[in-house]
Amino acid sequence: MSERMPQHDLVVRGRRVLTDSVFRPCEIGVTAGVVVAIEPHGAGLRGREEVELQNDEALLPGLVDTHVHVDEPGRTEWEGFASATKAAAAGGVTTIVDMPLNSVPPTVSVEALGIKRRAARSQVFVDVGFWGGAVPGNTRELGPLHDAGVFGFKCFLLPSGVDEFPPLDAAEMERDMAELAGFGGLLIVHAEDAATIEHAPHAQGARYDRFLASRPHTAEDVAIAEVIDRARRTGARAHILHLSSSDALPLIAAAKRDGVRLTVETCPHYLTLTAEDVLDGATAFKCCPPIREAANRERLWEGLVDGTIDCIVTDHSPATIDLKAPADGDFAVAWGGVSSLQLGLPVVWTEARRRGIPLEKVVEWMSARPAALTGLARKGGIALGFDADLSVFAPDDGFVVDVARLHHKNPVSPYDGGALSGVVRETFLRGERVDFAEPRGRLLRRGAA
Repeated sequence: MSERMPQHDLVVRGRRVLTDSVFRPCEIGVTAGVVVAIEPHGAGLRGREEVELQNDEALLPGLVDTHVHVDEPGRTEWEGFASATKAAAAGGVTTIVDMPLNSVPPTVSVEALGIKRRAARSQVFVDVGFWGGAVPGNTRELGPLHDAGVFGFKCFLLPSGVDEFPPLDAAEMERDMAELAGFGGLLIVHAEDAATIEHAPHAQGARYDRFLASRPHTAEDVAIAEVIDRARRTGARAHILHLSSSDALPLIAAAKRDGVRLTVETCPHYLTLTAEDVLDGATAFKCCPPIREAANRERLWEGLVDGTIDCIVTDHSPATIDLKAPADGDFAVAWGGVSSLQLGLPVVWTEARRRGIPLEKVVEWMSARPAALTGLARKGGIALGFDADLSVFAPDDGFVVDVARLHHKNPVSPYDGGALSGVVRETFLRGERVDFAEPRGRLLRRGAA
């Protein structure tokens, strides 16, 4: 055999390749979609396709975003699988896990999961998994959904914003936790307390300070305490979604020290945007829980660095422009959600580098940790035996966000017009370049992914 004959389907070589949490000069060999060789730069691996990184480029594992609202079927005009997964790939995200609500029907039964999978099949450009939903009356569906491959179950402790996905009260949440503990399931919780919000000032009109007052820190803090208490009683795994209130960090840290099986995520918008900078009527910034004060943002970063917060995911929650940005700028009626699936990495990296936080730590929070949360054992890193999900990233390059050029279905984002650092130049899914022409993504199942 000639030594020049290709050994691999793909070889990527560069001076900055992230393996074992460290950047080093490497050559990566990929065969049948899997990383099968990692050698020092200059080893001379051969492939049918060979990619040499430029001096300003780094090779990262594809990001794993476990909090994405795709909305198809039923509200596909908000976001669909094709548009969402193109946006993901353009942002260096190679795996998403779709939330069970905003689509119709919501993913609260095996039948509904089948409908969701059929809608996604043959049009996804990255790999896609699914969360199930925990709503009043579907406790008996949780086990079958788990067996069908969902990665866990989402519940709300207050109205979700869509009538077909009602909230649980605390007793219902505990009952479902006990059910999940029996088979090792995971409950992921939108933790805001309904009673606290009911007694808070109501949002009204275009003033952001009124909207912020309507979703106080205490609403999150009370709900998180409830989740911790019920998880402690049942022994179930619980995960706090989109942490906004830094006031809850001591409670979370104490629960983890006590052995409560608790994990926590936060989102790019809570780490980069501040209430002080939100203009009245700027409803692109509306999300629930809300973007809070600058001092709160500082404490969230401290919680990430010290390990109290486990990971960063986008909570990409789009809607049509008329719902997201009403003409009168009324925060009380605008849809609550930030569209950022394509922008998550540069948004977080821009802020992290300003703070002296290295890129490898950002990737851990946005790739390895979400993969671990969902048990995606072959995702989240560049390692032997892992799927060759790769992102070519230029951390020192920059761009100005133009929402009209994003793959998101609706061109609205609080980051529009902002200058960001870091450009995703290419994305590979299992060793094949994502070219936005042929969808090659797979539908993932818990335990088989």
